[in-house]
Amino acid sequence: MTDAYLRSLGFAATDQTRGAGQPLFSHAWRYQHEYQAVDGAQLFVEHPLGIANCRLSTLPAPFDAQDIFATTSLHDRPALEAAIESFFTAHGAKAASIPW
Repeated sequence: MTDAYLRSLGFAATDQTRGAGQPLFSHAWRYQHEYQAVDGAQLFVEHPLGIANCRLSTLPAPFDAQDIFATTSLHDRPALEAAIESFFTAHGAKAASIPW
């Protein structure tokens, strides 16, 4: 996954300030989808430090397995795109964009 790829899917980094003390993109990151679902749910995707997966959740930092609705390989783009589509289908489709 790359920043450009995630942005092309409608995600924006949750932390726009990358300083010297923050991890590199390849080490850990978290993004939020620019659209919320019709039911108001918001979609986050993250790559936690030291785990070779992407986790999708309605929470910005899920800690419990029950809060993660999909996990994909870090490099499995079709699985990530299918999980995003599944999320919006389960939550009534895309609604308005989130005001940043």
